[in-house]
Amino acid sequence: MRIASVGRSFPGHYHTQEELIERFERVFRGKLHNTARLGQIHRNAQVGGRHLALPLDAYEKLDCFGTSNDAFIGCALDLAEISVCDALERADLTPRDVDAIFSVSVTGIAAPSIEARLANRIGLRPDVKRIPIFGLGCVAGTAGIARAADYVKAYPDQVALLLSVELCSLTFQRGDPSIPNVIASGLFGDGSAAAVVVGAKRVEPGPRVTATRSVLYPDTERVMGWDVSGEGFRIVLSGEVPNVVRRHIRSDVNAFLSDQGLRLSDIDRFVCHPGGPKVLEAFEDALDQPREAFAVTWRSLRELGNLSSASVLMVLGDTLELGDPPGTRGLMISMGPGFCSELALLEW
Repeated sequence: MRIASVGRSFPGHYHTQEELIERFERVFRGKLHNTARLGQIHRNAQVGGRHLALPLDAYEKLDCFGTSNDAFIGCALDLAEISVCDALERADLTPRDVDAIFSVSVTGIAAPSIEARLANRIGLRPDVKRIPIFGLGCVAGTAGIARAADYVKAYPDQVALLLSVELCSLTFQRGDPSIPNVIASGLFGDGSAAAVVVGAKRVEPGPRVTATRSVLYPDTERVMGWDVSGEGFRIVLSGEVPNVVRRHIRSDVNAFLSDQGLRLSDIDRFVCHPGGPKVLEAFEDALDQPREAFAVTWRSLRELGNLSSASVLMVLGDTLELGDPPGTRGLMISMGPGFCSELALLEW
């Protein structure tokens, strides 16, 4: 089971964090006790800039969940086409080579789902198996790789495709001055990523997925997620996320690696979801790793922000481009709503 390629795409609207701070200060003027605090929170996110699905002025016209979701479907389909075709081209494959497609998102709803709408546009086979997954949030990038690997383990001569489209900006609640919403407005961005995962009977380059693990933490439903109302998705984001990382991730990783006859010192690369500065620092502390071990993830956070499920796939794509030699081992890690973690062991 190998990850043959990763493709990526972004909306054409990119803004620096300072440009966005100026806009958000206008949006929240009169709603926050101290508007200057917004700029401090946004700068603390250590994000340099973000891609957004729409031009800035267009967000003022999103007056309900329906209009926001319609914008999601239109933009998501365009980005999905680009990222999927990019991934397939990098793997020297065509849409008709795809046997199963897993699609993940937590920032919009579509029925028919995005991959179904994509099938006619790019020419997926009529017998392609479709597995749309909603609700995993940030953890879905690694979980999607794991589920695609499960599929090609059962069908070793086949090709699975993972598609992630996340348009976080379309979930922003203009009338919500809560701290979680303010933090989210400074952290999350938009983009799409796709990964090609092939079975053992196919000869494609890329790291092998040698093992995966899911861990669900009891009684943590309110750590992260959405509250859904007539206005759309309202973020649930607890300050407990870094503490959950520190409490659990080291023991989870140790147990996972031990079952593969490995130790943490055997890992050469960390492919980690860029949840935010405090989350990344918690990973460094819990796993006793220097800042350099997560350099690719820190760069992705700085250049793109947090793209929910797409982010760890962006980091994976950047890691593949490093051209690591055979024998290199990598650990892919994401955490998200549930609250839960997903781990995948990679070997080049």
